[in-house]
Amino acid sequence: MTEVLSQDEIDQLLTAINAGDTEPEDFKSTADSRKIKIYDFKRPDKFSKEQIRTISMMHETFARLSTTSLSAQLRSVVHVHVASVDQLTYEEFIRSIPTPTTLAVINMDPLKGNAILEIDPAITFSVIDRLFGGTGEGNKSQHELTDIEQSVMEGIIVRILGNMREAWTQVIDLRPRLGQIDTNPQFAQIVPPTDMVVLVTLETKVGEVEGMINFCIPYITIEPIIGKLSTQFWFSTAHRAGTSENLSVLKDKLETVDIDAVAVIGKIDLSVREVLSLRLGDVVRLYNTRTGDPYSLNIGSKPKFLCRPGVVGKKLAVQIVKKIAEIKQEDFDDLGGESSDM
Repeated sequence: MTEVLSQDEIDQLLTAINAGDTEPEDFKSTADSRKIKIYDFKRPDKFSKEQIRTISMMHETFARLSTTSLSAQLRSVVHVHVASVDQLTYEEFIRSIPTPTTLAVINMDPLKGNAILEIDPAITFSVIDRLFGGTGEGNKSQHELTDIEQSVMEGIIVRILGNMREAWTQVIDLRPRLGQIDTNPQFAQIVPPTDMVVLVTLETKVGEVEGMINFCIPYITIEPIIGKLSTQFWFSTAHRAGTSENLSVLKDKLETVDIDAVAVIGKIDLSVREVLSLRLGDVVRLYNTRTGDPYSLNIGSKPKFLCRPGVVGKKLAVQIVKKIAEIKQEDFDDLGGESSDM
């Protein structure tokens, strides 16, 4: 913004110039010191910072799920966490990974196109060694996977893709499928070299072996849902899905919980001395209980139903005749029931 001088300041400048104290060149306007952002047209930014942040949060969930599932399957301490989320060209990604490596081509149904899941050779051979009964140190000599080793890694990748599907639930019902496994990155040309991709780098540790797992998603694949990759959308959807899911889980768990159902015939207050003096054949008269009155059926500690005694086969039983909530409180008290907050 251009600074506007007051009349007094203008008069002082003119006086200084006329007196010869200052050269006019000293008052040449300086060029605007605007910050210029360098833009590379060969690498156009496709993802905003907010979208990158949302992708990072999604894959932090993926990392936690993978940590749990891999630890259980390998019976070893496994740590997976998001190291970085960057956007770059597909060519730069291909050049950054070693050869040979474990390169899985992933079908991103219902999204169009494929993605790449690359597992560092150190992690690959450590996982294989653990599953074959070894200590998990891996193979120091890097080589292409044998048919058996490739089959083992297919099982690991399928398990990882299950975690990925769950992590993406808040954005899309993703159904990732393993297409093929390559060892040479040059054979996995899923998009042109200059196309932009988002690269999620996961630092992975299996026992004492450390390495990287890279998940590369082309922009053209993720473009149909790019509008959903906002923090506000992700959190609001996660809240709705989480609430529904939590209620469903709680309901399922509660249905399997055992709880006592007790038919209360009646009540009486006795001292400890009287209880100790009770003998076989003694008669105890209960308060407010008459022959033929229904019993209170307590669920846990709460009276919920009225019931009548009977037998089913050779076993004692009760038949529920009415729900206590349907009975007026005074009627319930007359029947000998106890007051309870419902």
